[in-house]
Amino acid sequence: MRLRSSTLSLLITLTLACHTSAAEKLRVLIIDGQNNHKWDITTPVLKHALESSDAFTVEVSTTPPKGSATEAWRGWNPDFNGYVAIISNYNGEPWPETVRSSFDQYVKNGGGFVSIHAANNSFPEWKEYNQMIGVGGWGGRNEASGPWLYVKDGKLFRDTSKGSGGAHGPQHEFIVEIQNSEHPITKGLPKRWLHAKDELYSRLRGPAENIEILSASVSDLTAVKEPNLMVLQYGKGRVFHTTLGHADYSMLDHGFYETLQRGTEWAATGAVTATADVPVDFPTENAVSAVKLEGYPKQQPPAPKK
Repeated sequence: MRLRSSTLSLLITLTLACHTSAAEKLRVLIIDGQNNHKWDITTPVLKHALESSDAFTVEVSTTPPKGSATEAWRGWNPDFNGYVAIISNYNGEPWPETVRSSFDQYVKNGGGFVSIHAANNSFPEWKEYNQMIGVGGWGGRNEASGPWLYVKDGKLFRDTSKGSGGAHGPQHEFIVEIQNSEHPITKGLPKRWLHAKDELYSRLRGPAENIEILSASVSDLTAVKEPNLMVLQYGKGRVFHTTLGHADYSMLDHGFYETLQRGTEWAATGAVTATADVPVDFPTENAVSAVKLEGYPKQQPPAPKK
């Protein structure tokens, strides 16, 4: 049977469109392998969150486990330049100097970087990394690491008083309040939405340079709004920093999915287009909205203390 030229032309066009669409997906890399959180459970959720948007292709690079010999670390040397954004689900031992140097150059020269939850606990002694993430917690951070950053009465405060960096109370649901509704990552999202049970990071400290707070939540510890979605400029590179995502049940939240998709696209390209539509099942101020993912959640949130 012969196809009409118009039909054949249509088939060719559709085929080319499919190939073009696949080629235009953003190639990103998740780094895991060590964490004080269950990275082996949460990395698949991060991967699904991105790939389910149909805007990304995701690969994973897993570091040697804690306590590995130097030789094992020599074999871990990801090619960052093969990706438009790097996502860290890592909190552990220092990377080899060669990897740190190549990562620094990657972001400084325009690569995108996304820091997830405990990734901001990592590398307290690595100056450039702390400039990338803006603020972090634990690892011996204190006033020498930089100011404590928080929002109060609509103003951003940089508190330079003495104190340790990093704290959180018991896990609980909490309101995320948008501080900048005009940024591509938050544009169109509800001003206030209820986030699933999670750790609400507080008293984060760091150099806090070239940083913009996109959202914050009132801490049960400090009674001020602690930042949880941030963007930064590092050299020519863009950084999206989210403190949300302690466990799989925290990440399986339509608010987390949406902001991760938007934040990763923005870090990679400087815009949000492929993931710009707000889903109808986005959380409201009064109700959490969970993503249905087969086999998840694998973790169970701790029971409230009596």
